[in-house]
Amino acid sequence: MITEVFTANQLKKEAPVFGQLSFNDHEQVVFCQDKDTGLKAIIGVHNTILGPALGGTRMYDYNTEWDALNDVLRLSRGMTYKSAITGLDLGGGKAVIIGDPKKIKTPELMKRFGKFVHTLGGKYYTAEDVGMETSDMDTVREVTPYVTGISESKGGAGNPSPVTAYGVYMGMKASAKFSYGSDELKGKRILVQGIGHVGEELVRLTAEEGAEVIISDINQERLEEVSSKYGAHIYKGDDIYSETADIYAPCALGATINDDTINKLKVKVIAGAANNQLANESTHGVLLQEKGIVYAPDFLINAGGIINVFAEIAGYDRNEIKTKTENIYNTTLDILNKAKATNITTNAAALSIAEERILARKKENLK
Repeated sequence: MITEVFTANQLKKEAPVFGQLSFNDHEQVVFCQDKDTGLKAIIGVHNTILGPALGGTRMYDYNTEWDALNDVLRLSRGMTYKSAITGLDLGGGKAVIIGDPKKIKTPELMKRFGKFVHTLGGKYYTAEDVGMETSDMDTVREVTPYVTGISESKGGAGNPSPVTAYGVYMGMKASAKFSYGSDELKGKRILVQGIGHVGEELVRLTAEEGAEVIISDINQERLEEVSSKYGAHIYKGDDIYSETADIYAPCALGATINDDTINKLKVKVIAGAANNQLANESTHGVLLQEKGIVYAPDFLINAGGIINVFAEIAGYDRNEIKTKTENIYNTTLDILNKAKATNITTNAAALSIAEERILARKKENLK
């Protein structure tokens, strides 16, 4: 399974959608447009063997529509493996809305998007992602039941970000245990890149344990706010990838581990919340392995959010949400040990476990 990041020039317009290299056995891709609200969205359903596809909606001002397509294809595939590795009876899906959420997002646009989701009849459930808030999911819920992550006051599981961060924290501690012999983060130097909802909560958890946390973000105001709240140090350099640290936690957009950055890294562990952190799963996973850097697969340790919103469908309570999220620690250790024992990358080890579960269910369905 090789997935790469491609530029708009490489995603040539004359090539068919099915020819895009990010198109990886996806079941369905839906293009949605509404002139009155300005909505332009793409829904990607990657796989529904284990259950209905569930994945958040990301609203982002993409440079091109081809970039948006590439993103939704990669993200929806990642959701398939995230659900499978976590043991959830869910498939993988994702949606993107093209545009700056600060400029074009309106209740009318969200409702129109919800109506497109509704046309899939429950094959895809949406939720909150980058550029979205719990209140937006409440708005979508007005027109379709196929949405999760709505407000707790409305009977939902609420904002998934704290649970996502807690899962990353569990995965980080397991990775520290594997690398350093102890899962204690006190005294560890941790680089957190991206301090949105999830990144900020991860800063809080690690700082409260006594870690030395260095934060980086394009939003200077957020940096000052988070630094003041948790005593984190604002990164002042011009190349965070060259900074010496114990743990690097990418929590912004994906593909930060790439040809340009991988040889600069001076860390022993990579454990963050961003999706699709490896620009190329095959080659960059191997390079990390050769450098002796422990990589906690992103689709495993950032699964707390989907555990949280799945509670609305499966009907389990907050205690079970916490228990399932804490188990990310054990699963991470199992995968790291399997990778070491079989001399494969940690990403490949995680994918193999997820694919085995999907294949087993597929065989059951054929009986």
